[in-house]
Amino acid sequence: MLTISQAFVVLIIFLLIVSFFKLQKACKQFPPGPAPLPLLGNLVHLKFQFHRDLLMELAKTHGNMYTLWFGWTPVIILNGYQAVKDGMTTHPEDVSGRMLAPFFRALAKGKGIILASGHSWKQQRRFGIMTLRRMGMGKKCLELRVQEEASHLVEFFMSLKGRPVDPSFPLFHSISNVICALVFGYHFSDGDKTFHELISATENLFRFAGSFVHQLYDLLPWLMRCLPGPHKKALSSYNVLSNFARKEIRRHVERGMSDEPQDFIDFYLAEMEKSKDGAKPKYDEDNLVHVINDLFLGGSETSSTTLYWGLLYMVVNPDVQEKVQKELDAVLGPSQLICYEDRRKLPYTTAVVHEIQRFSNIVFVGVPRVCVRDTTLLGFPLKKGTVVMPNIASVLYDPEQWETPRHFNPAHFLDKEGNFMPREAFLPFSAGHRVCLGEHLARTELFIFFANLLRAFTFQLPEGVTKINTEPIFGGTLRPHPYRICAIPR
Repeated sequence: MLTISQAFVVLIIFLLIVSFFKLQKACKQFPPGPAPLPLLGNLVHLKFQFHRDLLMELAKTHGNMYTLWFGWTPVIILNGYQAVKDGMTTHPEDVSGRMLAPFFRALAKGKGIILASGHSWKQQRRFGIMTLRRMGMGKKCLELRVQEEASHLVEFFMSLKGRPVDPSFPLFHSISNVICALVFGYHFSDGDKTFHELISATENLFRFAGSFVHQLYDLLPWLMRCLPGPHKKALSSYNVLSNFARKEIRRHVERGMSDEPQDFIDFYLAEMEKSKDGAKPKYDEDNLVHVINDLFLGGSETSSTTLYWGLLYMVVNPDVQEKVQKELDAVLGPSQLICYEDRRKLPYTTAVVHEIQRFSNIVFVGVPRVCVRDTTLLGFPLKKGTVVMPNIASVLYDPEQWETPRHFNPAHFLDKEGNFMPREAFLPFSAGHRVCLGEHLARTELFIFFANLLRAFTFQLPEGVTKINTEPIFGGTLRPHPYRICAIPR
């Protein structure tokens, strides 16, 4: 007779064997990929982390469209420019849903823009785009805000008089103040206690995203909810952002509605007032809170991290920095206000900005999408509800699209005559219906901030420092290891 413990072990083994064969049968419905294990899926193949190079290595064996399993959830990976482009743009509406994994569901509960799906997502995104346009996106008035913040950043570096500094905070502060002015109607000072709390919360969220514990939470949410750990800190950090957003909404309500809305919250509150008599209001405070969080997170972290990489690349490639400065000096006056339109006269500088985005590749995979109906992707039939993930890194490093994909090379964006040359495989903002709604603002910020900094300073390592780490830290975005540089006035 078997003891109770022996019977339990036999039962577990039996259940694992049954699960294994069920998985093998389920695999036949999806594109081929590495064989998954019960409970863990392909986490062992991924070494319990979502690494861009490992995803590209798996494509060499399984093709540019393959399946990875996270527990019992299959995820279709698109690899390389052609697969990502065709997969995201051939039937863009079909793959416009958003995967509500347990952790993201706990964060945003399907509200806002980034983590929403269906009719609600369409409404919030459409309103967000229309409102940002009404507030000047793509127009001179918004460009003036960017120029103002770039000027403040130059003044900050000038005040250091060449002393070493980690530029992470000043970059984040200046970039986020652009979106803060749009959303809240005011700027934060660099010493503002609340602003530092928001930065800390943002860093915690992006550090947690993509980590092993994040994957474990999505695999075993019922267990992780009962356990302490970094997931609790990440959820608490999102609450910090949400609480601040609610405080700002109350401040706007108490101030009263004006005939001329001054910021995004004003526009949204006016829309809430219009729709309140409907059977089911299209706009409510919960959605506004999550839209504010989306705009703050998306409008701060990505552009500031890209510039953080950009200054690092200039230190590592002083010849590139010198060429940018020579072009700026030849085309622009020393006190001339730099406009986004100037990029047409500055092909090399524009190429460098694009190469910084390509090579830093800060969002190495797109946020997972979901098929909202039965569809066909690259000739393979997929059912409604199937999760699809575009591997953006594989596009920006595609050897069939880039001459030297693993090297920082501005010539990727220049023709033989030295003119700027757009590239179809340049997709840092993703593609299809889920393309970044703040793309134009981000492009404007990156060009104006970068050009202003390079015109005013030469960036170099502190005295005695000869090496600098250019490997990324993996998280919600790929960030450089912290570094210090000297901004030497020119």
